[in-house]
Amino acid sequence: MKKLDAKIPPGPLEQKWTYFRSHCRLVNPANKRLLDVIVIGSGLAGSSAAATLAELGYNVKVFCFQDSPRRAHSIAAQGGINAAKNYKNDGDSVYRLFYDTIKGGDYRSREANVYRLAEVSANIIDQCVAQGVPFAREYGGLLDNRSFGGTQVQRTFYAAGQTGQQLLLGAYSALSKEIAKGTVQMFSRHEMMDIVVIDGKARGIIARNLVTGELERHSAHAVLLCSGGYGNVYYLSTNAMGSNCSAAWKAYKRGAFFANPCFTQIHPTCIPVSGDHQSKLTLMSESLRNDGRIWVPKKLEDAKAIREGRKTANDIPEEDRDYYLERRYPAFGNLVPRDVASRAAKERCDAGFGVNPTGQAVFLDFSYNLKYKYGKMEAHKRGIENPTEEQLFEFGKEIIKEKYGNLFDMYKQITGDDPYVTPMKIYPAVHYTMGGLWVDYHLMTTIPGLYALGECNFSDHGANRLGASALMQGLADGYFVIPYTIGEYLADEIRTGKIPTDTPEFDEAEKAVRDRINFFINNKGSKSVDYFHKRLGKVMWDKCGMSRNEKGLKEAIEEIRQIREEFWKEVRVPGSDTEYNPELDKAGRVADFLELGELMCIDALHRNESCGGHFREEYQTEDGEAKRDDENYAYVAAWEYKGPDSPPELHKEPLVFENIKLAQRSYK
Repeated sequence: MKKLDAKIPPGPLEQKWTYFRSHCRLVNPANKRLLDVIVIGSGLAGSSAAATLAELGYNVKVFCFQDSPRRAHSIAAQGGINAAKNYKNDGDSVYRLFYDTIKGGDYRSREANVYRLAEVSANIIDQCVAQGVPFAREYGGLLDNRSFGGTQVQRTFYAAGQTGQQLLLGAYSALSKEIAKGTVQMFSRHEMMDIVVIDGKARGIIARNLVTGELERHSAHAVLLCSGGYGNVYYLSTNAMGSNCSAAWKAYKRGAFFANPCFTQIHPTCIPVSGDHQSKLTLMSESLRNDGRIWVPKKLEDAKAIREGRKTANDIPEEDRDYYLERRYPAFGNLVPRDVASRAAKERCDAGFGVNPTGQAVFLDFSYNLKYKYGKMEAHKRGIENPTEEQLFEFGKEIIKEKYGNLFDMYKQITGDDPYVTPMKIYPAVHYTMGGLWVDYHLMTTIPGLYALGECNFSDHGANRLGASALMQGLADGYFVIPYTIGEYLADEIRTGKIPTDTPEFDEAEKAVRDRINFFINNKGSKSVDYFHKRLGKVMWDKCGMSRNEKGLKEAIEEIRQIREEFWKEVRVPGSDTEYNPELDKAGRVADFLELGELMCIDALHRNESCGGHFREEYQTEDGEAKRDDENYAYVAAWEYKGPDSPPELHKEPLVFENIKLAQRSYK
């Protein structure tokens, strides 16, 4: 068994990153022009990394399958980005952000990486402000903050309900500048089809031009995967429909270990599934939980009446409402972490208190804060001593609209209900994947020269990600971590010279890609790609979703194998491989999902404990909370591909906690 070396720098936790930056090897500016770097993906991690490395002097190529880098899924992030700047003077600090993240992830992440993330978080905000990102500001001009789940401080910086979009525009602007200078070559509508490994090092990729179908060879001294997460393995998720696991999966099959694949985040505030026609779910930002109260009726007959359309939420009096998060978790209330809030919603709906026709929804209600917090505040400012209910509503609506207006508009457009008047209906849905390629402190995978950044790696969020931390990690990795750590590797590459693409390794990789494309085009089966993807998604959601158990996981593994076998016999891809053919692109991605889904179930089956987003029904406390087993499972599970006919091999990286005492997670 290979030993996993996380390469954590020596010294006290708070000095590790400083020590590394002071002692890591550097590449002379004159030598950087001799080195080529490939970046896969143009989201926050990819754009920020590419722009920064190009600015440093490296030759950078960026690949994305969208028609423009700015269409990456990062653009969909709504609520905000965390940073330990303590603008509210409410006790925040680097250590507290570090502690909240470790605890929020249920003690399944690496201390050194998480502390570095908290440490550089303040730099991210400064950088983005300098780029012109329009963060919300308070009356006095300072940047405003709001709360997210799992914390008791306000540290989330935001730009209305479109923070990801604004941050991506900042990174995209920096990237565009480098494209204009010629230091970055941009390859949009290109998909990475395989990694090329020569003498054990990542030396390039096989890419496919999605418009012409042409296969291309690109070599580099290092390859950065910034290709996001794999939530779409569930078919229905909040991810963009094009989000996929293929780049990471190709790396896995070339020797990169895949870590904690079963750690999937279920987000509690999504618009519920409405029918079989859907191919995507819509997220309502976690920031809404700042001012929204989550509840279901106390009485089963009221819940039934709402489901049948005989009553509405506004017909239920205050005393008959069960604010179950405030009841169960008085210290954090509606701001418990996402995994806790999701499971609590499921428990209420499973008990029969769901409030939409399918019984799979709870209310997110703004009426109280709208009137009696913001409405009263505004009335007081205007000198109105006894405002009417109508005045309170109108005053409060103005403030809510300023904070969350675009989210409210989006909800109304999708559901037809006005959330200013009627509570939103929400239900948990797949949102983020904490698992990903195993990386060391340098963000390098087990293949030398191959890095994974942002959601593509596993490193910072443990078994559950706190809200507003995804944007933080993506930009931390791209702007502030990889520019240092990649130099440590590339310092040995300055004499390598240009890497040729006419080697046997490139030949073999291109042939494998071409064979697979030819198979899809010529198979002429009877079922569409989506047919198999939907079947896979249902198995994953039912048996490896919000809760799992041994029996269900074993069944899921067998069912996925059957679906996969049928897929390779019966899949039908219309069109040709020499034209723009989204069905062909999708076929390859679903083929990878069918393999990844099995690995996720294998990982979930072996972890005999509950932690964060991984809730095994056999391991829970008497009151239904996740029950960890630190003695036997305080490690990163890193899986090695051993071939199509062999089971993957498990490697363990023990998680050492020297600065935080492990404890049962409690938000009560």
